[in-house]
Amino acid sequence: MRVVVIGAGIVGVTSAYYLRQAGFDVTVFERNSGVAQETSYGNAGVIAPAYTGPWAQPGMPRKVLAYLFNPHAPVVFRPTFDRTLWRWLRRWYAECSLERFARNKARIQRIAYYSRDQLRALRTRLELQYEQTAGYLQLFRTQHELDRCAPARALLAEKGIPHRLLAPAECRALEPALADTAQLAGGLHLPDDETGNCAFFARQLKDRAEDDGVEFRFGVTVNALDRRGDAVCGVLVDGEPFAADLCVLAAGVDSAAWLAPLGIELAIYPVKGYAATVQVTNHDRAPRLSVMDEDYKVAITRMGQRLRIAGTAEIGSRRLRLRASALRTLVRVAIDWFPAAAAYAQAQYWVGARPMLPDGPPLLGPTPIRGLLLNVGHGSSGWAMACGCARVIADLALGRTPEIDLDGLTLARYAGATA
Repeated sequence: MRVVVIGAGIVGVTSAYYLRQAGFDVTVFERNSGVAQETSYGNAGVIAPAYTGPWAQPGMPRKVLAYLFNPHAPVVFRPTFDRTLWRWLRRWYAECSLERFARNKARIQRIAYYSRDQLRALRTRLELQYEQTAGYLQLFRTQHELDRCAPARALLAEKGIPHRLLAPAECRALEPALADTAQLAGGLHLPDDETGNCAFFARQLKDRAEDDGVEFRFGVTVNALDRRGDAVCGVLVDGEPFAADLCVLAAGVDSAAWLAPLGIELAIYPVKGYAATVQVTNHDRAPRLSVMDEDYKVAITRMGQRLRIAGTAEIGSRRLRLRASALRTLVRVAIDWFPAAAAYAQAQYWVGARPMLPDGPPLLGPTPIRGLLLNVGHGSSGWAMACGCARVIADLALGRTPEIDLDGLTLARYAGATA
C-alpha cells in the first residue's frame, strides 16, 4: 500500500518513519532541500508535556491588548484587513474561558505525554543522541505572574504530574548559573520534562527512515491533492500525477490551502515565533537546565555548545521577516538570566510560522474525504507531539485503534465536521 506524506518538518518525518515501520510504502514530498528547514528548524527544543497548553487561556485577550505598545511584548498583535485573521481571532477569543482552557489543555497533554513516551522508546531503540537535557524550570519575575499559573498547577496536581513550586533561593540552587541580579519571584520545576535539538533529531530519523525504504523527494511542489469523487487517490507534484492509496497531510500552515478545494475549511493561522542561537563561551555561567521566562515567554535551552533562545508570539503578519525589537527582547532576556554565558553579540537569528488552531489541540486522523489523513495544527508544540501523533497516524492507516483516546483531537470537535 502506497502512502504519500506531504511535508518534511518534524511532524512529516516522524509520520513517514512510523508509517514505514507499520509496513507501508512511503514517499515524502517537501518543497525545501531537506528536512526540518522551516518551523521545525529554530524552535526552543522543548518537550514539556506538563507545560504544553493552548495559547487561548483566561486573561490572554486583555494581555494582548495591554502589550500593543510595548516593544518587548511576548505577544505582538498586528491588526490587518485579513478576514481570515479576524475569523480566527473570534474563534480564539471564544476559547479563552477557564472551562475551555482546562478542556483544551487536557487534550493537548494527553497527546503530549503519549508522544513523550513514544519518543523515549524510539530514542532507546535507535540509540539517538540529539543534545537532549532533562528537566524544565519556569521562572517568574513577579508575584502576579506566579499567581497566574495557579490553574495550570491545579491541573498538574489533579493528574499527579511531578512538579514543585520553588522560592527564588531554591531556583538558584537548582540552576546555579542564574544571575543574582535578575528579578525573581519564584519558579516551577518540572523534573520529567526535557528538551532536545528538534532539527538534529529530524535529520537522524530521516536517515533511518531512508535506510528502511522511505523515499524523500526534496525541492518539489505539491500542486494539489488528486481527488476522484469522494476519495483522494494521490497528489499532483510539479504538475504530474503521483498515485497513492493514502495521503497524510503534515504541511503545517500550508495545509489549509490544500484542504480548501476539497471543501474542508481549516481555521489554521500562522503565529510567528523568533529564535536566537549563540555560542557558549563560559560553561560555568551557562545553564544546565532549560528555563522559561514566564513574563516574556522566552525559553533558553542548552544545545551542546550553544544556547537556543526562543520566544515571542506575533499574529497578524504572514511575512517571515525578522523584527528587530523581537530579537532584542530575546537577547535581553538571556542576558538578564545568564549575562556571562555566551557570545550574544554574534547571535544567529531565525523566524518561523507556528501552525496555530484557535483552540490549541492538533487535528489528527480521517476527513470526510476517503484516503486523506490529517496531522496538522500543532502550534508551538509540534516537537513535543510529533512522535505520538505519528504513531496515531500509523495505527489509523492500519485500521487499528490507537492506544490513546482521540476524543477532541479529530475534526469531530468542530460543529458539523465528520470524524
